[in-house]
Amino acid sequence: MYKRLPYTTLTPGAALYKPDLPLPGHVTMDDPATYVMTDLHNATAFTIPGTASIDAANDKMIACGVRSLFVTDSDGPILGLITASDILGEKPVMFLKEHGGTRNGIQVQDIMTPRDTLEALRISDIEKARVGDIVESMKMFGRQHVLVVERNPKGSAESVRGIISTTQIGRQLGIEIKPSNEVNTILSLMKFEEPAA
Repeated sequence: MYKRLPYTTLTPGAALYKPDLPLPGHVTMDDPATYVMTDLHNATAFTIPGTASIDAANDKMIACGVRSLFVTDSDGPILGLITASDILGEKPVMFLKEHGGTRNGIQVQDIMTPRDTLEALRISDIEKARVGDIVESMKMFGRQHVLVVERNPKGSAESVRGIISTTQIGRQLGIEIKPSNEVNTILSLMKFEEPAA
């Protein structure tokens, strides 16, 4: 048998809930790195299926006010990341040159950055770093986004805890951050290594 729960009415001055740690509007290079990370404990992670069209992905980014979406399969695991730059840049043109077809036929999975090539930093390192450390790392990655991962306490798999964007950092610092042309060699950051016993 189910029971009815007691109810109340809103008190004067009631406000909408806000995350405990909203990103500050302005930061310096010496501030904690967590000040520039979108923490998925406090923010919604927007997703799209790999089979969606790139136009649908672009429309969703605009509607959600974001510049990237996690690409997931029907069961939820992350397949990759799609950004506004992917959609509006050269990737669709290159895909059509190689595979033919029309822009309307391009799916998100055709031009996304696959999971196994996404750079990621550990939350344990982020918590000890400064904004300046993140800026230097982002320049080296040569990408606009880097993921922040943490080990899942319920198993061996890792979870994406957050995302860091050069656009967001630049806005908070009041500068433009340009990635370098260095080759991405940081793929090992996606792996967690157990400390030696």
